[in-house]
Amino acid sequence: MESARVETIYEQNAKVFKAFCDEKRLRILELLQGGEKCTCVLIEEMEMPQSSLSYHMKVLCESGVVEGRQDGKWTHYHISEKGSLWAMELLKELTATTLTREIACACCGK
Repeated sequence: MESARVETIYEQNAKVFKAFCDEKRLRILELLQGGEKCTCVLIEEMEMPQSSLSYHMKVLCESGVVEGRQDGKWTHYHISEKGSLWAMELLKELTATTLTREIACACCGK
């Protein structure tokens, strides 16, 4: 039997929100709005070392909002249309109110 841990839907969803919860990653997304960018361009624009950028790009790619493609020794990144739409739908789903019967609070009965 395989002992690999199965990722829960909550862990998958948390990756999306983790991508948006850092000001540096938000700036990277803003840069990618103009189209695909090479790692070398992002390093220069963000004024950060390659190792720091690599961490942020890993988080963005794991979320599905950004995709990368190798071209020689450099990676070129772009915003994923599919991942972006999924992130928007996820937020709508998680914040939508439902008309289900409310459960009364045990302490006050409301």
